[in-house]
Amino acid sequence: GIHNRTDYDLGRHQEHSGKKLEYFDQPANRKYVPFVIETSAGLSRTLLVVLADAYDEEDVGGQQRVVLRLKPALAPFHAAVFPLVKKDGMPEIAEKLAADLRGQFNVMYDIAGSIGKRYRRQDEAGTPFCLTIDGQTLEDETCTVRDRDSLEQTRVPLSGVAAWLGAAIGGG
Repeated sequence: GIHNRTDYDLGRHQEHSGKKLEYFDQPANRKYVPFVIETSAGLSRTLLVVLADAYDEEDVGGQQRVVLRLKPALAPFHAAVFPLVKKDGMPEIAEKLAADLRGQFNVMYDIAGSIGKRYRRQDEAGTPFCLTIDGQTLEDETCTVRDRDSLEQTRVPLSGVAAWLGAAIGGG
């Protein structure tokens, strides 16, 4: 709870240490020992509230989906970059995109497992956007951007991903 300790603690400390802990209030032209108020608020409680509020479970296609719906600016990773498959130059394009974005954003690169499992892992971690390098990327230099909350997918030119991500995170 919250406790008003008045000037008791500082007064006793002043008495036993021999050091003055008084504050001089110029407008009132007087000295006094400040009151101490103990609060129960702290970073750990705040973090617990943020995580509990962001945690969500939903049914998608008959399967449970766990999502940490953190605001994009608060998410540990702003985006995750995946190659759809581990061939045809997709991993190299994905690695380059991830490296380019790391100058401005916290970005995760993930190649392990199916694309669906990679999406789910990022949903659980609170990553707001997943960028997938796929066959169409090889044709037109765009990537698929998947939104964690709406599951909507859009195509964004590779050259414009940083600007798109900056706007999406800033607006989130």
